[in-house]
Amino acid sequence: MDKQEIRERVWDDLEDSGEARFPFPPHGRIPNFAGADEAADRLADQPEWEAATTIKANPDAPQLPVRRRALREGKTVYMAVPRLRDRKCFLKLDPDVLEDYDAATTVSGSSKHGQQVGPEAVDEIDLIVSGSVAVSVGQPTAATDGGRRESAGGRIGKGEGYSDLEYAILRDLALVDEETPVATTVHERQLLEQSIPVGDHDVPMDLVVTPERTIRPDGGEKPDGIDWNLLEEDRLEEIPVLERLRGR
Repeated sequence: MDKQEIRERVWDDLEDSGEARFPFPPHGRIPNFAGADEAADRLADQPEWEAATTIKANPDAPQLPVRRRALREGKTVYMAVPRLRDRKCFLKLDPDVLEDYDAATTVSGSSKHGQQVGPEAVDEIDLIVSGSVAVSVGQPTAATDGGRRESAGGRIGKGEGYSDLEYAILRDLALVDEETPVATTVHERQLLEQSIPVGDHDVPMDLVVTPERTIRPDGGEKPDGIDWNLLEEDRLEEIPVLERLRGR
């Protein structure tokens, strides 16, 4: 199956099994799932979490308990502005400044309560938490003759590519590196036993956490920055920070 077929299968399965949670339907989004709070608790027991003081997190519903827990533990949280549409393309949630952590960590509340900053004002990131539609926990395979590789820890998002692009921007600015752990919280039904095709901008997961278990796939190397050859001109024009980085 290709990535879109996997997405549809996972979305259908979460809905049909009754494991999907608000917002509905799960289709077309990073799906919320039963047990997201428990997955966040399990993530918080991991050494990568305990060592982190600054976290970059996605804004989606299943990772809401992750963001709230981070602030309550005194960790600074960065979230990307939707579609990276502004020059100041990140929102900083500082637990020492915010008064209402619950409001500040919602999608709508983050833009109201967070401080919008440009990449140059972002602190070095200790841990990235990504939202996923599906994640492979199968065995990695070597690259094919065409250069395509498959990866354990390979992540499938909702198909827009912004999460991987955000990583590439941070890597280009030396705010993350190869050793920066990347985690995701998902339902068991979002796990794939087979490896999946990954592209040059795709970021493998170091840590996959469900309500029931923690998995550390060996996903291989992460992208080392922005691959300008992969970006079409219209995407460069719609994301101001890319234009600025390209001109450096």
